Amino acid sequence: MTMYATLEEAIDAAREEFLANNPGIDADDADVQQLNVQKYVLQDGDIMWQVEFFAEEGDDGECLPILSGEAAQAVFDGDFDEIELRQEWLEENTLHEWDEGEFQLEPPLDTEEGQAAADEWDER
Repeated sequence: MTMYATLEEAIDAAREEFLANNPGIDADDADVQQLNVQKYVLQDGDIMWQVEFFAEEGDDGECLPILSGEAAQAVFDGDFDEIELRQEWLEENTLHEWDEGEFQLEPPLDTEEGQAAADEWDER
């Protein structure tokens, strides 16, 4: 899992990965049908992003589908407004780090570590 500090960096990396996974396809000829995104909040409060592009709508990845069809293609082509794209993200889907490398939608409240993480999140 590779995460990036900005959404734009994550999109650029996902574009490069899509092209690397589809040899023989030029960036101008790529046909993208799905954009998947995941937002992470690390224990120190930093926000990180992961992005995936897929040629077929409905493909599963590590991230959640957020745009499809022409909208996904526009992001791949660099024709997007990052603010609008961030507004598409549903905050309840954000994963929080409760233990090093362990991410969940909410911390487990039945452990001391989970309760400490929940307390830290509430302080922010």
